[in-house]
Amino acid sequence: MKKMQFFCLSTLFLCLLSISAQVVNDKYNQADKFRQLDEHLRTPNAYRTASGAPGHEYWQQRADYVINVEIDDEKQRLIGSEKIAYTNHSPDTLKYLWVQLDNNIFAPDSDAVLTQTSNPLSEEIPFAVLRRTLARKKFDGSVKITSVKDAFDLPMEYHIVKTMMRIDLESPLKSGETVSFSISWNYQINDSRLVGGRTSYEYFKEDGNYIYEIAHWYPRMAAYTDVHGWQHKQFLGRGEFTLEFGDFLVRITAPDDHIVSATGVLQNAKEVLSEKQRQRLEEAKTAKTPIFIVTPEEAKLNEKKKPKGKKTWVFKAENVRDFAFANSRKFIWDAQGHNVSGNHVMAMSFYPNEGEPLWSKYSTHSIIHTLDVYSRYTFKYPYPVAISVNGPVFGMEYPMICFNGPRPEKDGTYSKRIKYALISVIIHEVGHNYFPMIVNSDERRWTWMDEGLNTFLQYLSEQEWEENYPSRRGEPKNITSYMASSGQVPIMTHSDSALQFGPNAYGKPATALNVLRETVMGRKLFDKAFKEYSQRWMFKHPTPEDFFRTMEDASGVDLDWFWRGWFYSTDHTDISIEDVRLYNVDTRNPEIEKQLLREKRDASPETLSKKRNKNLTKRANLYPELKDFYNTYDRLDVTSGELKSFEKFFGGLTEEERKLIETKYNFYSVSFKNVGGLVMPVILQINYDDGSSDELRIPAEIWRYNSKSVMKMIITEKKIANLVLDPHLETADTDLHNNHYPRKIRESRFKLFKRKKPKNPMQVKKQEEEKKKKDSKKEGDE
Repeated sequence: MKKMQFFCLSTLFLCLLSISAQVVNDKYNQADKFRQLDEHLRTPNAYRTASGAPGHEYWQQRADYVINVEIDDEKQRLIGSEKIAYTNHSPDTLKYLWVQLDNNIFAPDSDAVLTQTSNPLSEEIPFAVLRRTLARKKFDGSVKITSVKDAFDLPMEYHIVKTMMRIDLESPLKSGETVSFSISWNYQINDSRLVGGRTSYEYFKEDGNYIYEIAHWYPRMAAYTDVHGWQHKQFLGRGEFTLEFGDFLVRITAPDDHIVSATGVLQNAKEVLSEKQRQRLEEAKTAKTPIFIVTPEEAKLNEKKKPKGKKTWVFKAENVRDFAFANSRKFIWDAQGHNVSGNHVMAMSFYPNEGEPLWSKYSTHSIIHTLDVYSRYTFKYPYPVAISVNGPVFGMEYPMICFNGPRPEKDGTYSKRIKYALISVIIHEVGHNYFPMIVNSDERRWTWMDEGLNTFLQYLSEQEWEENYPSRRGEPKNITSYMASSGQVPIMTHSDSALQFGPNAYGKPATALNVLRETVMGRKLFDKAFKEYSQRWMFKHPTPEDFFRTMEDASGVDLDWFWRGWFYSTDHTDISIEDVRLYNVDTRNPEIEKQLLREKRDASPETLSKKRNKNLTKRANLYPELKDFYNTYDRLDVTSGELKSFEKFFGGLTEEERKLIETKYNFYSVSFKNVGGLVMPVILQINYDDGSSDELRIPAEIWRYNSKSVMKMIITEKKIANLVLDPHLETADTDLHNNHYPRKIRESRFKLFKRKKPKNPMQVKKQEEEKKKKDSKKEGDE
């Protein structure tokens, strides 16, 4: 129930003054929420400016590759050799180089294996779990280096340090110089059923064939940057890959009946494709819908054949940071050319018949949709192809190609969950072309810079797919349980140390950006700033500082409080409406004010004792002479003296003062409490007695003097019926109950059930004997 007080005009002005200048109770806490991020951000320099843009002396290294690789389809091995041309654009002289050997996580004694933790064994364990556990213990998929040679074919000294390899240079590599060297290697490819990962093969028992999805498969240059020097943190399986840009020429040798899909553009179509396939591929460039290059029927026939020899597929990719490929004789292949803001892109999908009819219906469409939406929010997709492949890896991304796992049931039917899982994972993995394949952030350190930003754009793309698309992440209401949970770490935590990895690296940063776009900045301002960041750091190495600074620089909005709360802390949103008080101006007119007091007195509840005491015999009624003036006196009766006093007071007021004292406004003092600690805008829906409503949107800076509690005055001619905080569920508020004033009754439902008494061992034994007798009798009758 609303509390009501009446007071003089001067008291109102004092009240308003005190509200606007609240005393700060906890100086450190208040300063902390809005303290600038300067101590967290690196000092700007000639390489990276204070605005978040690359500096005039920004540099980055370059690595160009020529690779020959063969897939042994009999033994599931990969054999490769490569020539690397590494150019030192840094101002530093380098005495050695660091190369990543990521597949060394598949060694039985790798840090990735040894540091894996486990839960206690239960009484029942599925066969598959034990099978995988034992296989992981025995399997050795580590990289076997057979040679490292310089440009003159002379051996070079190298040292393998777990998932990294240091190559010592005969002569230091000075700034501006290029060094060339070659590496030969091989390794056993992991079976996805037993040893999962971002790369693996899938075996199909029914037809005896394989799908290979090959990634982080070649020794590749570690990144060397102005911020961290060599990025040679060990690969533990979660923190992904930080790489340099370059050109790739890759020759992939496989059985001659295999279809190969890879990063880049196929260079020798005449040697590896039939005339019919080449003709279909040409038709696909201008097709209105995806068309088959290899049909489902042709793929089925291909599954039954045996290879007659080998073919080498040649691919060329320019200005990419990585290279991946997939191959199988089981592949169906469909394609459609698409114009992405003036760039003609071939969108293509590769999948077995086990993926039908889901894949031919949705995969290539999902690719095209992703390129359209992402390009609108960031930059024009720059590459000539975009590929989605179905195989053993559920979802993983590389330049121009990605691996996606969802499939229908064996009978061709599929659930709603699988349908949207496929569309979403393709959007997500194709979207990774933008982050981090082009905006090349350091995944080994900051997973959120690619996964979080990409998940945010994935949400925007999903919402443009169809009405009521069931997005898992992006909506603030979907992150509230995680935000209120214990055991969190800040988003700004090293990738391999982050707890609750999915919500921390994907969901929370994506939600933060959605809140920033919808609630804090507004769509237009956010979109311009986000596009500015994306275009500034195309084909470069951005850091979190570059993102934070660019978003502020391009928008003109101080967001340090937002980054501090969402990215550097584990605070959550929980704002409560603690109290509401109604004030009205005291008119000083005794006829008005005393009548209001009389109405208030008459409306007061009658106490229980007073109600019961009414029937008691009163002495003053037995002896009327005991009654005097005060028995009929009512302090709320208006006297002539009070009227004269008011007339004198009112006559001395100016016209402006008379209007103020006669105002009909209601002054509501609303108290808010920040329970969760995360300072956020206050979005308040005001519902009036007449059924109308208003919405008040207050910036987060309302908390700058006191981040724990604030008071806001609402002045209105209408009477307020109730207040609702965050009515559109846009701030990820974790407790909606305290968002209402007056409070709403909490509603829930319970189910009734009967408890079943468990059978004792004697009953079980008796049932078994009775069943045996029935079975014996049945056999005798037959």
